[in-house]
Amino acid sequence: MTAFVTKIDLALSEKLRTDLIDQGFELSNPPYTVFAAKKKGVSCSLYTSGKLMVQGKEKQEFIEFYLEPEILKDLSFSHPETLVDSKPRIGIDEAGKGDFFGPLCVAGVYAGEGGVQKLLDLGVRDSKRMKDPAIVALASQIRSKFPHSIVRLYPEKYNELYAKFKNLNHLLAWGHATAIEDLVESTGCRRAIIDQFASEHVVENALKRKQLELELFQRHYGEEDPVVAAASILARAAFVEGIDNLGKMTGITLPKGASPLVIKAGKSVVAKHGKEMLNKVGKLHFKTLDVILG
Repeated sequence: MTAFVTKIDLALSEKLRTDLIDQGFELSNPPYTVFAAKKKGVSCSLYTSGKLMVQGKEKQEFIEFYLEPEILKDLSFSHPETLVDSKPRIGIDEAGKGDFFGPLCVAGVYAGEGGVQKLLDLGVRDSKRMKDPAIVALASQIRSKFPHSIVRLYPEKYNELYAKFKNLNHLLAWGHATAIEDLVESTGCRRAIIDQFASEHVVENALKRKQLELELFQRHYGEEDPVVAAASILARAAFVEGIDNLGKMTGITLPKGASPLVIKAGKSVVAKHGKEMLNKVGKLHFKTLDVILG
């Protein structure tokens, strides 16, 4: 099996050592190395020259999820397209569509010249691989450094729009098109990439209704693109802040998702505020509603 070899700044060796210990690696000190580390499926050796060698059947996951975002700040091994695709573009993603409580949030980020590398330097990666406090902190940095657009539909507005669209994908497409429209107007960029969630024509039609012409890329696992990943972080942070706001309004902790805890919290909301409050905190087309009211 081919080894992955790269060079790193030895100033990062202590961070690398600490992180590997935290991940369960066992360390040793063979000749000519700063250290060697090994655990089931993957091993790596950092040489005194700064050369880093990684091998093992699980090396791909280790490189993609840890080494590239945390140490190398470069996705060119796992995603070679990012090496050549540094063109300015808009990335769009959403959060909250599978959660009964809380808003639906669609976010867009524009990365201009050199922007993709700046996002990698910030440590941007798919928000699904991050914990909420880290997402909220990183979102603040992205908002301060990059043009962005956030469409946050709290449940009352969401339920009104869902009644109009009668289809979640069409509502999502409207949200995507709205965020794209904001960023096209503010940046002039006409190149966008989204995490594909429906047939391609669904978003294309939403853009046509807004008379928007641009180069649109739709791909599954779109968050692998750093600009879409940045958008996923803004969308998730907007959702987390939104559901927290609704929890404070009701005086009840509102769980994420659609689990039995959500049903229990929903019953508490009804008991405390009446069933009308569910329109302000929950997405009423979810089957969860029937269980709460049952």
